[in-house]
Amino acid sequence: MRVQRNWVGGLPLKPSGLFVESPVEGFKQRGFNHPLVLALDYDPRDPSTLYLAAGNGLIRAADGGRRWKILTDHQVTELRDVSVDANAPGTIYFAHVGGLHVTRDGGATFEQVHPLPRRRYTESVRVDRTRAGRLVCGGESGLYLSEDGGRSWRLAGGAGFQIMYIQQSPHDADHWLAVTQLGGLLVSTDSGRTFEHSGKVGVGRNLYDIAFDPTTPGRIALCGWGPGVVVSEDNGKTWEERNQGLPLRDVWSVAFDPDRPGRLMASVHEEALYVSEDAGRTWRRYALEESVVFRMKFLPEVAR
Repeated sequence: MRVQRNWVGGLPLKPSGLFVESPVEGFKQRGFNHPLVLALDYDPRDPSTLYLAAGNGLIRAADGGRRWKILTDHQVTELRDVSVDANAPGTIYFAHVGGLHVTRDGGATFEQVHPLPRRRYTESVRVDRTRAGRLVCGGESGLYLSEDGGRSWRLAGGAGFQIMYIQQSPHDADHWLAVTQLGGLLVSTDSGRTFEHSGKVGVGRNLYDIAFDPTTPGRIALCGWGPGVVVSEDNGKTWEERNQGLPLRDVWSVAFDPDRPGRLMASVHEEALYVSEDAGRTWRRYALEESVVFRMKFLPEVAR
């Protein structure tokens, strides 16, 4: 997702919203101009249909993102994250400033769930890829786990910290990570039941994204404002800042290419999308000049 810098109210929007890269055409905009799309997901049963967490609601972007439909109404806005339950057809969870919502019928109807007892703002949600109805979400008061589709919840860790993003390892379903504002990295090795702080990486900074390398077990990248891109080669035991070639250490998102070992992308604030062919040790400018790319996701070939 991309927004262009130097936006001024009242003037036409520059190209913004959803951009998809193909080997032949490079990055092309799909669908409509949109000033705020923060996250996306897809259903493995139909990878050509994307779900976008946007400022004005949950958007279904069919045909590889070309045909858009807003599924929610004016009562649910300012979405922060979205996660499709791959094991429960039609079930999609999305986090927003008022809490957490779910549709269990592909977007025909929605219901609100309340994992956070005091402050309902929810920043991130991730469904367990191995089991239907099992999910972890995070907001202003920590991480919460539900094992029954959001009907009941319990605190899993990070109490008092603002959770920014949650990710489950593609190699080990019991290994989960969550990044925070100022509190650094939280790790779970028991499938999200409990999270604990993991050393000093990112402490005192805002971390925004997590990327496991699908091609290389043990390799993980984090990013944020201040540390830039930080990479571990030993499953999070040690970390190294890898920013040689980046113009700033203000990075919104990172993503590993699942088809090319060591290929890592990073979106640098209002600069461009950068690429590394050696897991972040060196970088070069790649695409989407002067942009803010909030989230990146690799899709199956059919989704393009």
